[in-house]
Amino acid sequence: MKPENTDTLPQLPGIYIMRNAAGSVLYVGKAKNLRSRVRSYFTKARDSRYHIKFLMARVADIDCIVTDTEKEALILENTLIKQHRPKYNINLRDDKTYFSLRMDPTEEFPRLAVIRKVTKDGARYFGPYSSAAAAREVLKQLHRIFPLRHYPLATCRRRARPCLYHQLRQCSAPCHGMISQQEYAALAEGAALFLEGKNRDLLKVLQKRMVAAAESQSYEEAARFRDLVQAVEITVEKQKMVTRGGDMDVLGCFRNGSHLETVLLFVRGGSLTGSRNYSFSWELEDEEGLSSFLGEYYGRDVYLPDEVLVSARIPGMDSLCEYLSEKKGRRVAVTCPVRGTKAELVRLACRNAETAAAERQQSREAAVTTLADLRDRLHLPAAPLRIECYDISNIQGRHAVGSRVVFTDGKADRKSYRRYRIRTVVQADDYGMMHEVLHRRFSGSGSADPLPDLIIVDGGPGQLNILRQVLAELEVQGIAVAALAKSRVERGAEDDELRRSDERVFLPGRKNPVVLRQNSAPLLLLARIRDEAHRFAVAYHTDLRSREALQPATRVPGVGERRWKCLLRHFGSLKKVREATVEELAAVPGISTKMAAAIRKHFSQE
Repeated sequence: MKPENTDTLPQLPGIYIMRNAAGSVLYVGKAKNLRSRVRSYFTKARDSRYHIKFLMARVADIDCIVTDTEKEALILENTLIKQHRPKYNINLRDDKTYFSLRMDPTEEFPRLAVIRKVTKDGARYFGPYSSAAAAREVLKQLHRIFPLRHYPLATCRRRARPCLYHQLRQCSAPCHGMISQQEYAALAEGAALFLEGKNRDLLKVLQKRMVAAAESQSYEEAARFRDLVQAVEITVEKQKMVTRGGDMDVLGCFRNGSHLETVLLFVRGGSLTGSRNYSFSWELEDEEGLSSFLGEYYGRDVYLPDEVLVSARIPGMDSLCEYLSEKKGRRVAVTCPVRGTKAELVRLACRNAETAAAERQQSREAAVTTLADLRDRLHLPAAPLRIECYDISNIQGRHAVGSRVVFTDGKADRKSYRRYRIRTVVQADDYGMMHEVLHRRFSGSGSADPLPDLIIVDGGPGQLNILRQVLAELEVQGIAVAALAKSRVERGAEDDELRRSDERVFLPGRKNPVVLRQNSAPLLLLARIRDEAHRFAVAYHTDLRSREALQPATRVPGVGERRWKCLLRHFGSLKKVREATVEELAAVPGISTKMAAAIRKHFSQE
């Protein structure tokens, strides 16, 4: 049904808001000409496309907000999408920002740090990297070539001697005067050039410095530059140059039914350094989807390259270019190449998107098959689309915690994970703890969560009986239950070698366990769910133990955990905090003179 106000919309740039009969926002879009853009959704050509027809059938009203320019429309569109989270817009809300490396050139001796947010603070940023582990691995390899400092300068200078990294030749120890500020600045600049992919420029600089040091008979310095040249040359041989020029992000897409698969290739300094793929449901044109994706992606704290290559001309490309340039502080080009090396990169991104879509489809089909096999092997009434697993972690009853993990359609649903602090059981009683956790899950506020198709507990018949007892007490019906017992190492009386028993699945009403074929997909899925529940419980248990380790020292009146960590970070050890004077304590940010006096009094009495 076509809303009545489509013919009266202004022919100006702005954003339009599609609402359903209940007034909920379905979609937010931008346009150079609001009337022309909105009316295009109701033409016969567009109406023939099923996914657009599906959306238009739900639209009851369309509001619009006029802006002066397309760039203002782009910014307003991003704001309204974050505010309303419409069903048919691209939603990157839960997407985690990639990690980057940060170097602040204004520091006396700059160092590299792993950060998540890229801000306009004058520092140099390198990346992005897929995870903190990947960024730290790059940092680890880099310190072997360029021995920059690892820790805050104030912390290092409080040490009596250089840290262990200096002995490993992975830190030049500027904190103890082992290197001049000029020599250290040269190392920092070399690391920056290396991370920017300007390895050939870096080699020329290092070779010149090596020759100059040799001519001035500074042979130790020349040898250091020689080692740097060799290390960089080995790294350069492993890299593949894909294009000339600066940093680029290359965006390709592939349509798979109602899903749009997108891939971002990261080109830094002419070398392909990484990629990232996204899959989301999209009901409109591919070009509109790419435009919305770019607005959402670059609207966050991410690194902005010099150029963004896209696989199709998107609406509002000029306004997007202007918006990104303003955000970066210098020009950012958004182009759709049709020939040459850049066009090849775009086609490569599209092929990666197609491959990712095929792999995702295969993964979905494999999950369906695995759940169907699990249904048959455990004699369930239906495939378990939602599986919950529970586990307990404690040491002699202390710091006892429970965990719940949820797998939906065979994949971890981390938003539904829950952890429980055991309240009523004080001794080492795993059965009692499991009873408390399950009772809290299926009664009170916990009962608001969707009921699972299958519940798994880590253990044997004892844990399974506790689960059945709780469900019977709370009159919860229609849920399949099972217990998964870990394999055990055992040896028979006449056996010379140890062997591992099979994983066993215990079901209600059955004396003997079900032994699934080892390494079969259903068993691997159950084991993965069980291990994830165990990991989640142990992580919480470890966290509580760590808090208790700090607790005796934080019983100073008025000093919380955060301020106590600041004190430890500033002084380096508990011993130095105990020995500090009131004036030294008050010099720590966040510690007032009154608080410093209370801390000094506490340790004096102790």
